[in-house]
Amino acid sequence: MASEPIIDVRTIPHASRHSTIFSTFAALAPGDGFEIHVDHDPKPLYYHFSAEQPGAFTWEWLEEGPELWRVRLGRTAQAGA
Repeated sequence: MASEPIIDVRTIPHASRHSTIFSTFAALAPGDGFEIHVDHDPKPLYYHFSAEQPGAFTWEWLEEGPELWRVRLGRTAQAGA
């Protein structure tokens, strides 16, 4: 996991954040993932993934604020199988 990409959402225009994250996720091979850095609680993103990718993703909290939230978002091994 140490070599996985990091998306620092704080550097992406607000209107493009979810689409950037979803397109990065779509390019993942099953079992792979990436880390997201954001300056607010990303629960809305979690709910977005839950609605559009049920069972296809993993969500691991690495840091939960108050100034930085870090999440590892991964594609499940069975996704796309």
